[in-house]
Amino acid sequence: MPIRYTGHDGWPLTAFVPEDASPDAPVLVLMHGGGPDHRSLVPLARRLAGSAHVILPDIRGYGRSVCADPARHTWAQYAQDVIALLDHLGVDRALVGGAGLGTTISLRTALANPERVAGLVLISLEDIEDAAAKQDEIAFMEAFAARVREGGLDAAWDPILPHLSPVIGAMVREALPHADPASAAAAAAIGYDRAFCSVDELVAIDVPTLIIPGADWRHPAGLARQLAEALPYGRLAAVAMSTDLQSSGDFGRSFAPVIQKFLIEFSDIFSNIKS
Repeated sequence: MPIRYTGHDGWPLTAFVPEDASPDAPVLVLMHGGGPDHRSLVPLARRLAGSAHVILPDIRGYGRSVCADPARHTWAQYAQDVIALLDHLGVDRALVGGAGLGTTISLRTALANPERVAGLVLISLEDIEDAAAKQDEIAFMEAFAARVREGGLDAAWDPILPHLSPVIGAMVREALPHADPASAAAAAAIGYDRAFCSVDELVAIDVPTLIIPGADWRHPAGLARQLAEALPYGRLAAVAMSTDLQSSGDFGRSFAPVIQKFLIEFSDIFSNIKS
């Protein structure tokens, strides 16, 4: 079921509710990684339907949230889009989370709007780059955008897909037929905007936070452990991203149980969040 709403800048955006949930279930906004769209999280959302009212946005620039203006792709804007969705739904507080790109947006949302975020679910944290790594990221994103403009999305992803884990590759391939090339090229402008400089910027987050480690150089497991130890209510999951995961279905089966356990552990907090 699509939800049409607008960002605080007036830009049209879309989110989806794959499965109905009890009105008493806590609201969980889950955001996909960079490359996929909301479809990548549908199997996970359906498995969580008995525990949470899951809402899956297409992040600005992806899926049906087409945005071909590079200037509108910043971390602050992405975080504001989450709040705009909650405002549209009439939800005061929610759990927020996602995978890859979605984890960075979740953290930025929690820091900028702590009164609106009751908990975090972070799957495969994006790395916090030093200055040199940030320059490499900018070059990587510029090259991607150039390939999109010159040869289209398939050409842009061809040199990247062989180096991704099987599940991320499958999620990207699933999204490609539904992606807008100009929007994808514009979204690469996020590479110019630095999300964080160090883990120290995140220690102000004092809500329950589940962290499921990543398994590659862009999503280092060491960062997941470091953040789980630094946060007062951090929880490091016993499962992690793995090459054993081949599809979005595998992703859902692997991670739904630990998220459900997390929701139960902090049910006294989350039970006050209503859809």
